[in-house]
Amino acid sequence: MSWLSDPSAWSALVALLVLEIVLGVDNVIFISILAAKLPADQQGRARQIGLLAAGGMRLLLLFSVGWIISLKDELLGFTLLGRDFSFSGKELILLAGGVFLIYKATKEIHHKLEGEDDAHGGGQKPGQGHAQAEYGHGQGGQFVLADDEDDIEGQQCQEA
Repeated sequence: MSWLSDPSAWSALVALLVLEIVLGVDNVIFISILAAKLPADQQGRARQIGLLAAGGMRLLLLFSVGWIISLKDELLGFTLLGRDFSFSGKELILLAGGVFLIYKATKEIHHKLEGEDDAHGGGQKPGQGHAQAEYGHGQGGQFVLADDEDDIEGQQCQEA
C-alpha cells in the first residue's frame, strides 16, 4: 500500500488514464468516419460493432499488461562482434510492436504519397490499412506504458 503515497505511481496512473481517453476518442472518431462510408442502414450497426470490438480489445490489452511486465526471463541471447545480447519476452514484444508500427507508418505514408496501384494493392479496401495502423498505435502506446511502469517498479525496488 506504499504506492498510494508514491507520486510516481500516481503520475503513471494519470498518464495511463489520459492515454486511454485520447485513444478512446480517437476510436470513436475513426469508427464514425469509416461507418459513414457504408450505406445508411448499416452505419449504426457498424458503429456499435466497431466500438464494442475496440473496447474489448482495449480491455484485453489492459489485462495483459501485468502478464507482459512479468516476462523478465531471457528468451533469446546471442553474441555479436564480441558483445552479448539478451532479450526478455517483454523486450521482444516491445521490439515487435515497434517494428510493426514503423512498417505500418511507412506503408501508409507510401500509400498517401504514391497512391496504391492495383498490381501491389492486393485487393485492400479503402481505409483498411489505416484501421490496422490505428490498432497498432493503441498497442504501442500501451506497451510503452507497460515498459515505463516496469521502470518505476525497478526504481522502487532499488530505493527500498
